Amino acid sequence: MTEFCKVSKSNRTLTVTINRPERLNALHPPANLELAEVFDEYARDDELWVAIITGEGRAFSAGNDLRWQAEGNVRPPMPLGFAGLTSRFDLVKPVIAAVNGVAMGGGFEIALACDLIIASEKAIFALPEPKVGLAALAGGLNRLPRHIGVKRALGMILTGRHVSAKEGEHLGFVNEVVENGKTLERAHEVAEEILACSPLSIRASKDAVYRSLDFASLEDSMAGMREEYAAVRQMVESEDFIEGPKAFAEKRSPNWKGR
Repeated sequence: MTEFCKVSKSNRTLTVTINRPERLNALHPPANLELAEVFDEYARDDELWVAIITGEGRAFSAGNDLRWQAEGNVRPPMPLGFAGLTSRFDLVKPVIAAVNGVAMGGGFEIALACDLIIASEKAIFALPEPKVGLAALAGGLNRLPRHIGVKRALGMILTGRHVSAKEGEHLGFVNEVVENGKTLERAHEVAEEILACSPLSIRASKDAVYRSLDFASLEDSMAGMREEYAAVRQMVESEDFIEGPKAFAEKRSPNWKGR
C-alpha cells in the first residue's frame, strides 16, 4: 500500500500518480522515499517494461514541499532524489513523464530525469529556486543544459521564468504537447509503441545513449559497446536477439520474452 502516490500495473506498464493534490503534488521526504521504493520495484520486476509518472489533479509536481520544511521538519538523506528518480542513474528501463500541469523546481527535475516528456497544453515548467534563495541541485542545473544547450538553459535558470508546454517543445525538452486532459492517454499510447519493440533493445538503446554523453568523442563512445555496456551485452546474448530477425523473415509479429 502507498500513501503519497497511486500505483497501477497493466500490460507490462507501471503507472505512478503522485497523490498530494492539496499541495500541488509537492514532495516531502516521506513521499520521495515511498516513490523510490516504487521505482526500485519497477527496476526489479521482469514483468514491467515501461513506466509512466504523472500527477493527481491540476499539477504534475510543484517540487520540494517548502511548507513542510518551514514547519521545522528535518530533511533526511534522499539518495535517489525527488520521486526516487532524479539521482537514479542505473535504470535502463524507460520512464515517461505525463506532465498534466505545473512542473516547478523539483517537479521539473523529475520530468527531466524521465526519458520522454508528454505535456498538456496547460503545463508550465520552471526552475524558480533562485527566487527563494535556493538552486536546482537535484539535476535541473545539469540536465537542462544537456537537453537544450547552455544559453537556452541559463535563460530559464537565471530568471526562474515560467515556460509553457509549447515553448518547452520548441526549446527541445518536451517531446509532444497534447490537449489538456489527454496527457496520460497519450503517454499510454507512446508506451504501447515502446512495448512493440524488444524490451532488451529498448534498454540497450537507452543505456548507450546516456553512457555516450560521458565521452568527449564519438569514437570513444562507440568503442567497446558490446563488451562494456551491460544492457547491450544482455541484448546480444538474449533469445529476443534471435527472435526479432526470425519474426521479420517469417513476416509475423515478434514474441518478445525480455530474455
